[in-house]
Amino acid sequence: MRQLRLQTLIGLAIFTVGVPVLCTMVWDGLHDQPAVQGALLGGAVAALATALGTLPVLLAQRPSERMQDTLFGFGAGVMLAASAFSLVIPGLEAARQAGTFGGGPWAAGGVVGMAVLLGGAALLLLDRALPHEHFIKGREGAAAQKLRRTWLFVFAIMLHNVPEGLAIGAGYAGSDGVPAHALAMGIAIQDVPEGFVVAAALLAAGYTRGFAVMLGAVSGLVEPLGAVIGASVLSNAALLPWGLGFAAGAMLFVVSHEIIPESHRKGHEAFATAGLMMGFVLMMVLDTALA
Repeated sequence: MRQLRLQTLIGLAIFTVGVPVLCTMVWDGLHDQPAVQGALLGGAVAALATALGTLPVLLAQRPSERMQDTLFGFGAGVMLAASAFSLVIPGLEAARQAGTFGGGPWAAGGVVGMAVLLGGAALLLLDRALPHEHFIKGREGAAAQKLRRTWLFVFAIMLHNVPEGLAIGAGYAGSDGVPAHALAMGIAIQDVPEGFVVAAALLAAGYTRGFAVMLGAVSGLVEPLGAVIGASVLSNAALLPWGLGFAAGAMLFVVSHEIIPESHRKGHEAFATAGLMMGFVLMMVLDTALA
């Protein structure tokens, strides 16, 4: 246990020191590309917001089963609202603006709809690939199932962060700065509850607070990468609708296939449903108020 804590502390130290150094090196290398430079900054702010959202887990007691189910419901609500308001709706708008297959409403709906189905299919394949028993050494049966659900949940959140980063990058590539700054700040504020949900889910699954916080923070690091790619490649936003829809489909699959059944399995349906509704409303307000 002491060795695990030491490894966690070392990992946090590397994350704290290494990420700023890496970002500084990349920043200097992008001196002649202001759009990409701005996208990197916006993505880094979003990643920092995700990390900040994990910090309350350091002070929290390990939740009871009822609280675990409430938090799983809350996470499901956050993901449902994010899939609708952060991914599907912006994806439809991006498809119209990009003129994909003519740019009409039917074409936009078809593109995003296909991307949603592809995202769900990808998570279905991942679910089939992950072993249902012996997922972690020493864990079997219900414990292994719980860990598998938790890691699918974490993966879906990380996947959801990729198109958010792409959206930040596309915003910087296609504007003079102020609208892109507003978009990046809005996404960053939305990432705070997502960081908390990831860390809380890992804590509920039996991981240490340090590991839960570290992985929750790491889950946001894909946003700066996505932002740089978005500013470099997606200036015409041609691929953005596909990325947004794919992430939405992945999140919808995890919510329906894993999180809701897990949160209702122990007889705490009312608390899980209340958590879902609170999470949905919170994310909806953040998405619509900061759009």
